[in-house]
Order: sequence, then structure tokens, then C-alpha cells
Amino acid sequence: MIKNIIFDFGRVIVDFDETKMTRVYIKDEALVPLVRDVIFDRLYWDPLDIGGITDEELKASAAERLPKEILPEALAVYDHWIDHLDPLPGIEEAILAARARVKGLYLLSNISEKFANEYESNPVMKRVLSPFDGLVFSGPLRLIKPDARIFHYLLDTYGLNADECLFIDDSPKNIAGAEAVGIHTYLFDGNAYKLKKYIEENF
Repeated sequence: MIKNIIFDFGRVIVDFDETKMTRVYIKDEALVPLVRDVIFDRLYWDPLDIGGITDEELKASAAERLPKEILPEALAVYDHWIDHLDPLPGIEEAILAARARVKGLYLLSNISEKFANEYESNPVMKRVLSPFDGLVFSGPLRLIKPDARIFHYLLDTYGLNADECLFIDDSPKNIAGAEAVGIHTYLFDGNAYKLKKYIEENF
């Protein structure tokens, strides 16, 4: 019996649209791809997710790859990306449907310390995450999905049984990681209304 639902964050709860976030600060459309590809380079973001690089280190490295005349605007894309995350259509309704039907609601996200430290100062993020009983961010832990240790950390921290949990993620790799520790799963396909219906019909 499922008593707890665990959500991923990026591309499940929020749309992580790198081009849109870049356009907020870079007005020359010809420069948008360059700035986007540097600021959101997985060369930086993979280490960010596991706490292996600081914000200042990222910006110093990115600055070496960007035109000096747009550097302040380009670095602002990184400084303020949290302010430009939009909840996916229907996801807040799906979260509330889950909240009404299960005992515990949790978040497990591969995301940086920057987000962990700053999300509460963003009214939208604070609202979206307010129904959750517990939030686990990879950056401060130096652990990332699909490593079994981060799933065990969540289970142990909140006293959960794997067989009583459903994990929702858009990554097949992370889904496999959850299943390996005995957690039930739902591979999210981007449709929050479909997810809401699934929750309402099964819990």
C-alpha cells in the first residue's frame, strides 16, 4: 500500500526552459544560444548538483567563454535563474491531489546548493513546495540520483518504508535507481493532468 509520494523537481514540478531564462537578460537573439550553452553547460551543472563547484567558480569559468560586452547580463542569467522557473501546467493540482490522498509528500531533486539556500525567498517556489513534508536536495548532500545512497537517505531521514513509497521522475535512469531500492515508480511524461488522474484513481 502506497502511503507516501516522492516527486522529482526539474521537468516534473517546474519547466526548466534554459532558452527562455536566457532571453530575460540577453536581448540580442543572436547571442542567446551562446550564453545559454555556456551558462547552462552540464560541465558546470553536473558538479553543481553534487556540490562539486561553487557559484563563483562557475561564473569565473563562464566569464572566460563569454563576450565581455555582455558579461554582466550573461552572469545575471545564472544569478537569477531561480526567479524564472515556472510550474508545469496542472502540476500544483496534481501535488494537492497527492497531498489529500497519502500520508507523506516528499521531494527528491538533483539540484544545487544555490536552490536549496534561496528557494524560500521566491514566492512561487515557496508556494509550490509548501505542501511537502520533506525536501531532499542533492547539492548539500554531495549525493545525486540514481545513487542508491540518496534514496536511502530520504527513507532513513523520514522513517519511510520503500515499499510504501511512489517516486515520480522524468528520467528512466532515476526511475531504475528508485526501483533498485524497492520504491514503486511513475515515469513522468510531461503531462501533469495525466499524473493527477493517475493519483486520483489509484490512491
